[in-house]
Amino acid sequence: MNYADINLEVDQRCVAWLTLNRPQKHNAMGSRMMLELRDACEAISNDNAIRAVVLAAAGQKSFSAGADLGWMKENLARSRAQRIRESAALADALEALNRLNKMTIARVHGAAYAGGVGLIAVCDVAIAVSTARFALTETRLGLTPANISPYLIDRMGLSNARRTLLNGHVFDANEAVQFGLIDKVVEPANLDQAIEQELQSCLACAPGAIAMTKQLLRNVSQQTIQENQEYTAKMLADAWETEEAIVGIGGFFKKQPPPWTDSG
Repeated sequence: MNYADINLEVDQRCVAWLTLNRPQKHNAMGSRMMLELRDACEAISNDNAIRAVVLAAAGQKSFSAGADLGWMKENLARSRAQRIRESAALADALEALNRLNKMTIARVHGAAYAGGVGLIAVCDVAIAVSTARFALTETRLGLTPANISPYLIDRMGLSNARRTLLNGHVFDANEAVQFGLIDKVVEPANLDQAIEQELQSCLACAPGAIAMTKQLLRNVSQQTIQENQEYTAKMLADAWETEEAIVGIGGFFKKQPPPWTDSG
């Protein structure tokens, strides 16, 4: 598929590289990018060959500045119904990334603000360079980080969300680790190596099992302990019946590597 504001490439190991591609605008998100992200995620989810996804960004300075200023200006002139539709497009893009059935890794090479922080929050793993800076700047503009708030609370916890969402202050990569937004901080020269290490770990795992576990995490986090007792018992039983489990466990006892490690 051809995109204007993003790039989607799949390498020989079946790793999808989903790249925000508006470097001249600090990879800010407008209507088109939001729709393209949603459509790209749908294509990735439906491609059983893809093993993992790296969310990256073009340019030297910015991962993403959040919402495009032109998009924000246009929203001032839109009707309420149109604003809701535009807001829903952003919500759809975030949820599409959040619900991807592959492991997602955010490659944060530069600054991320507002909605750009939201893009990081919906990834399974986030690695940032030591020079990266972050801020939830919506309240400075008289707005509220509505669409990204569920994901930030889920990733950072309510206390850290209050600390970062209410006052719009800029925080560095080490603080982002403390807040739970970023998992690992590396020097810029070591970023690709750190991403590769995460990919190697991912490619050593069965793709179907990863998809099942992502579904497990979503469901368990939304259910009561009593509901989870029955659900997880059935989930594990289902996993034992998969071809991956039969091959993986059988190979373990025979000291044979599973087939999905061939590309890892």
